[in-house]
Amino acid sequence: MLTDKTIVLGITGGIAAYKAADLASKLAQAGAKVEVVMTESATKFITPLTLRSLTNRPVVTSMWELTSEFSIEHVALAEAADIVVIVPATANIIAKLAAGIADDMLSCAVLATEAPVVIAPAMNVNMFQNSVTQDNLAKLKDRGFTIIDPEYGRLASGKMGLGRLAEVEKIIGIIKQVLGRSSDLAGKRIVVTAGGTQEAIDPVRYISNHSSGKMGYAVAEAARDRGAEVTLITAPTSLPEPVGIEVIQVTSAVQMKEAVAKATAQSDALIMAAAVADYQPKSTVKGKIKREIAGADLTLELTRTPDILAEAKGNFLRVGFAAESENLVENAKDKLQRKQLDLVAANDITAPDSGFNVDTNKITLIGKDGEVEDLPLMSKREVADKILDRVAGLLPPPSENSFEVILRPVMVKNHFIGIPALQKTLFPPMNTALVLLTEVGAIETNIIRRGSSGGLKLTKGLIKWFKAHPELKPGDKLRITVLEPMKRYRLEIVKLEYRK
Repeated sequence: MLTDKTIVLGITGGIAAYKAADLASKLAQAGAKVEVVMTESATKFITPLTLRSLTNRPVVTSMWELTSEFSIEHVALAEAADIVVIVPATANIIAKLAAGIADDMLSCAVLATEAPVVIAPAMNVNMFQNSVTQDNLAKLKDRGFTIIDPEYGRLASGKMGLGRLAEVEKIIGIIKQVLGRSSDLAGKRIVVTAGGTQEAIDPVRYISNHSSGKMGYAVAEAARDRGAEVTLITAPTSLPEPVGIEVIQVTSAVQMKEAVAKATAQSDALIMAAAVADYQPKSTVKGKIKREIAGADLTLELTRTPDILAEAKGNFLRVGFAAESENLVENAKDKLQRKQLDLVAANDITAPDSGFNVDTNKITLIGKDGEVEDLPLMSKREVADKILDRVAGLLPPPSENSFEVILRPVMVKNHFIGIPALQKTLFPPMNTALVLLTEVGAIETNIIRRGSSGGLKLTKGLIKWFKAHPELKPGDKLRITVLEPMKRYRLEIVKLEYRK
C-alpha cells in the first residue's frame, strides 16, 4: 500500500516531534519515500540528522537551503507528494494553514499541493480546546483536510487532558485509508466478519473455537486500504480495533446474524471470515453451573446456530471461507454451491503455519465459474489482497457519473453541500443555475467556488432539503449523480453514519 508512495512529512515545533521519528521510520520500512520538512521550531526538539538517518533522504528545513533539491522551487515538493502529513501539528501551523499564510517551506508546500493533507494536532489541552483553534480546524475540515484528533492522556505540562498526539499506528492507518480513496474498491461498501463466536453455556462458560480473528481483520484492513467503506463485525478477539473502519462487536452467532443483516442492507460485498460456531446450547443456564451439583458428568443439549451466509438476503457479492481437514477442494465446492457463493477461500486446518492462531495462511480460491486457484503460503494480509483482487474483478465498476460526499459539521450547520475538487469538472461555472432532483422535489441551486482547495459549494435552496432530513448528522454520506451535464443532477442519501 505504501510502497513507492511519496509522503511529505511535515514536523512542527512541539514536544511530540520525537514521535514523528518513529512514524518516519515505519513509513520508510513500509517502502514509502519519505520527504521530511521541518519548521525552524521543530529543529529545536529533534535534529534533522535523526530524520535523515531514518529516511535516507535529505531533510528540508528552509526555503533558502541550497543543498536541497526542493529548496529553490518550493512547489516541486508539493507536486511530488502523494500525500502530505503533518505530525505533530501545532496550533501555530493550524492557524497559518487556515489563513492561507505561506511563510516557510511547510506552509508553502501545503498551499501549493493538490495531494490530500492529513494533520495530527498535539498541544496543551487549553490551546486545543480554544475556540480559535477549533474554528481553524473546522475550516481545514471544510476544505477537505483529514484531521486525526488528539488523544486524552498525560501532557508535557504534567496535566491530564486532550492533546496527546495520536498513536503512530493510528496515524499510519489513516494515511493508508486516505491514499486508498482512488484505489480499485473506492466507493464500495464491504462487510467483513471475523473471530470465533461464543455460545454461552452459563454466565462463565461457552462453546467456541480456535479462531484468532486475524484473517478477517486482515481482509477488513486491506479493503480499507483499497478505498472501500468497511464494516467489521467481529466476535471477541485480542486484536486492536483497526483504524478507519466501523467495528461492530458481537458475541454469539445470533447476534452476528442480526448485525450482518443490518450492515449488508446497502453493501456491495459480504466476506464471511468469521468462524461461526455450528451449535449452541439449547438453553443457557442463568447461574453458574456448580460442579458439586452437576456431578461427574454434564450433559449439554445442543441446537444448530443460524447459517448466516446462506440466510443473508440482498443483492451483494458473497465470499465464504471453508476450513477443512480433508477433501479440501471437494468440500469447498460443495459449500460454494449450497450457499450460493460467488467465491470461497478454502484452507487445510491440519497444515502447519496455516489456519487458526498463526500469521500465515495457505488457501485455495474457488470461483462460481469453477476456476480453482491454489495459492502458496502467504501472510494473512497478502491472502486478503488476493481475495480482494478477485472481489474487485467481480464487482461492477463505479459509475463515472456519480460520486459520494461526506457531510461535514459545517455543511449540516449552514445547509450547504461541499463538492470535492476532483469532481468540479462535472459542474458548470460559478453562479450558473443547476437543478438537483431530490425526494422532496426539484431544487434550483448554483455553484460557489471556495478557497484554495479548489472545491465547490452548493448552497441556494438547500435549506428546505436539510430541514426535511433532521436526522442527518456529520459523517453521513450523500450520492450525487449527473443526469444532464452542467444542468441536472440527482441527490440521494446513501447511508447514515452508524450510531450505537
